[in-house]
Amino acid sequence: MILNFFTLSIAITKREREISREKALHEEKVKKIFEQNRRKVEDYVRQRHY
Repeated sequence: MILNFFTLSIAITKREREISREKALHEEKVKKIFEQNRRKVEDYVRQRHY
């Protein structure tokens, strides 16, 4: 019983790290896309302004 609990704890901890890594990569991609779109909008507004 104790061994099963210990194995389950390791499995859950490992999965949480994987989720954290996936979440970090996702957030990094989202920030990159946001910055690209922000620059595009600024360029568009600048062109339309002149």
